[in-house]
Amino acid sequence: MKKSVCVATYNGAKFIVRQLDSVLKQLNHIDEVIVIDDGSKDNTIEIIKEAYGSRVQVHVNEKNLGPIKSFERAISFAKGDILFLCDQDDIWEDHKVSSVLKAFEEQNADLVIHDAFVVDGDLTVINPSWNDYNHNNINQGIVGNILKNAFTGAFMAFKKDLIPAILPFPDDIEMHDQWIALVCMIKKKKIVFIQEPLMKYVRHGGNVTGIKKRPLPVQLKGRLKTIKAIAGYKR
Repeated sequence: MKKSVCVATYNGAKFIVRQLDSVLKQLNHIDEVIVIDDGSKDNTIEIIKEAYGSRVQVHVNEKNLGPIKSFERAISFAKGDILFLCDQDDIWEDHKVSSVLKAFEEQNADLVIHDAFVVDGDLTVINPSWNDYNHNNINQGIVGNILKNAFTGAFMAFKKDLIPAILPFPDDIEMHDQWIALVCMIKKKKIVFIQEPLMKYVRHGGNVTGIKKRPLPVQLKGRLKTIKAIAGYKR
């Protein structure tokens, strides 16, 4: 079973080797790591190429596209049977891949999501559970997940069969992880949640994705756009 790890980078020079090291030691020679760099101003690209050579595929966006479209590009390049989404600045626990694959094999999952340790920039644990920290409810259904997204892309893996159903990402969605989860719910795909934290989710204030407190009007506008995208989805 071939695995594809899809990574979006932007000015990640300080963290990318730490993250990719934690990923690559869990993969074998047939697996692939696909990095989409969104026009980094630092030496992220050079660091990756020097450290990993051809082991990691690097594609650079011609212009800044943001995380949603960067992950869309990475997913579109993926050739694996199972796709893992990956941020640039976290750290995978050593048994993340094996635990996720076990869920696919034993529970016939279409999408697997797990919990994570919440850590600060010094890797000190803030909370042993992101779902507790962020008050997530994985089982809240379509309406609940439109109101509050409980799915974090960095904790996700899914079968390649889902790619035609989720791509291309609609232009108006708030985030790709929420869209992937909503499509799975609409199409009644099997979502399996692993309660064990399988990575360190770094909250250091400079993350491109992750929790951000937005003004209420902005939140409402985003939710309306998501509802519009769902309403227009061709099943």
